Amino acid sequence: MNTLRSHLRTATLALAAAGLFASQATAMPVVAPADTQPIVLAASDCYAIGQQVAEQYGGTLAKASQSTRGGQPVCVIVVLVPGKDGQRPRRSEIVVPLN
Repeated sequence: MNTLRSHLRTATLALAAAGLFASQATAMPVVAPADTQPIVLAASDCYAIGQQVAEQYGGTLAKASQSTRGGQPVCVIVVLVPGKDGQRPRRSEIVVPLN
């Protein structure tokens, strides 16, 4: 009886391993994509605009949210700009029109 359980356990483990290997083999792409160009999104969103603004200011993006001011959609961007001589970072809030 013990040998039957041992054989069943071995067969089950072998089938599970074969299934795992087969699922990994089918998940791999057959042909690598030839296009290496980055994807550029046409629609602008506040996060992407915030990253650009943070890069321009030399800081890190802390917050990017959409708002309406004067009836126009805008992005409110908060950038943390490094302080001078080891001081705390400065918080800068920039309002950018959403195009």
